Amino acid sequence: MIKKFVFVFLFPLIFFVSCSDDNSPETENPTTEIEEQLDVLLSSELRINPSGYAPLSAILDFTTKEEVEVVLRVVGKNGANSDVSKRFDNLGTDFSIPVHGLYANTSNTLEMTFYNKSGQNLGTQQFSAQTPALLGDLPQITIQTSKIGEMEPGMTLVSYFGHNGSLFPQRPFIFDSFGEIRWYLNFRTHPQLNQLFYDDGIERLANGNFYFGSGGGAFGGAADNTIYEIDLFGNVLNKWEMPNYGFHHEVKEKPNGNFLVTVNKLGVATIEDHIIEIDRETKEIINVWDLNVSLQNTRRTLKDDAQDWIHANAVEYDPSDDTILVSGRTQGLIKLSSDNKVVWIMGPHKDWGIAGDGTDLNQFLLQPLDANDLPINDIAIKDGDLNHPDFEWNWYQHAPLIKTNGNIMLFDNGDNRNFKGTSAYSRAVEYQVDQSAMTIKQIWQYGKERGGETNSAIVSDVDYLEASDHILFSPGAISFNNGLYGKSVEVDYSSKEVIFEATLTPPIAFFNLITFHRTERLFLYPD
Repeated sequence: MIKKFVFVFLFPLIFFVSCSDDNSPETENPTTEIEEQLDVLLSSELRINPSGYAPLSAILDFTTKEEVEVVLRVVGKNGANSDVSKRFDNLGTDFSIPVHGLYANTSNTLEMTFYNKSGQNLGTQQFSAQTPALLGDLPQITIQTSKIGEMEPGMTLVSYFGHNGSLFPQRPFIFDSFGEIRWYLNFRTHPQLNQLFYDDGIERLANGNFYFGSGGGAFGGAADNTIYEIDLFGNVLNKWEMPNYGFHHEVKEKPNGNFLVTVNKLGVATIEDHIIEIDRETKEIINVWDLNVSLQNTRRTLKDDAQDWIHANAVEYDPSDDTILVSGRTQGLIKLSSDNKVVWIMGPHKDWGIAGDGTDLNQFLLQPLDANDLPINDIAIKDGDLNHPDFEWNWYQHAPLIKTNGNIMLFDNGDNRNFKGTSAYSRAVEYQVDQSAMTIKQIWQYGKERGGETNSAIVSDVDYLEASDHILFSPGAISFNNGLYGKSVEVDYSSKEVIFEATLTPPIAFFNLITFHRTERLFLYPD
């Protein structure tokens, strides 16, 4: 139930009008208070969790005597570096301001500063907003390192898997550099998303909203198979269905706004081996990549599974030549043209043969180079049985990305490394691929030196934070020293110094292992 406290100013008296809506989504008795009011204000109303799905968000409605611009500040618990500030620079007299970044179970202090059209400061009005406690299934967050002045600005978005009780719906959250959760979504009462299973997770669209796919049928939930666009309150703004296909893992926004989606083709014997493109405007499926045609679905070198033979867990778009990168967990990283032809294959050379369309795939295997740009011709290294001091292949990789310099970075999980499984470490690794020469060179890595404490055989993420030249290395399913947890580690690219490190420990991990699939560094407000 949402309780609304409406403040009506008939100077010099203030009337408090309390009303409730028995049909509104459940919250835990949020309350608001206002200090002595500014003369510029006529009335105001602060509604905590207005959608019912975002307990640490609110809307502040108010009316002013004259046209103003406003600046919102959510006062942080840990000094100015923990504040959330947002300027709303449209002049007006009637406002509905979104408020994000509240603390749970806290009487939050909000400050609204008003400026007239000449830029004159008309004063600051304070509000107090009491929020409910966090959900019990959200994790404990422990900060090991936090060099505030050196970090990439923003907060950390976590596509969380850990749950206390029912698996559905999954609940994304955002935490700050002090380990405080400042935003999360709980779709338990949502008519469409109450069984949300977003797999890889949610990301931000170019327009500032969030987006994700929802599947979950394989885990006993509703087979939604829809792409959703939502705002920070969890309100559904748009959706895209995919008839004859089932969503799994990832949806990726292309520069033109269309969506690339990893999917199952319904009614066939194999799974997780198709990619589709959905037109953003028409919502039609306009392209299909059937990996059974372009690749060899009988290759069992990394895993003997006739149904889930490739396990496509990510897709990335390369605008330089209109191609896609497909991360097949149990095959390798494959570059495909828009007409489903292999451009190259990144992974151990062992046992590649003939594709479904009759093409010999060995011609697309990349030749590894050492640090001096000389070919590594040792068959044991090329096949993946051994590592070279300058080069290791990607094993069971996730989350490939293309840097602005054209290099490819990914999370090398390391599962079954060298077909032995005895080297328990995961890496963020960067490769340089020369497509014309068909060569690959290892440029950078981090994580091998951390060993088991950052080893995640499944899920996980890596991001390049270009503004700071940092790497966000996020192993999401660590089992080490009798603990189950995930980590988000920000590393300086040049020095490999740890700038920020947080450990996320859930009360219960999905499959007794997964804490999260991916993380992102972003500002709470889109801009």
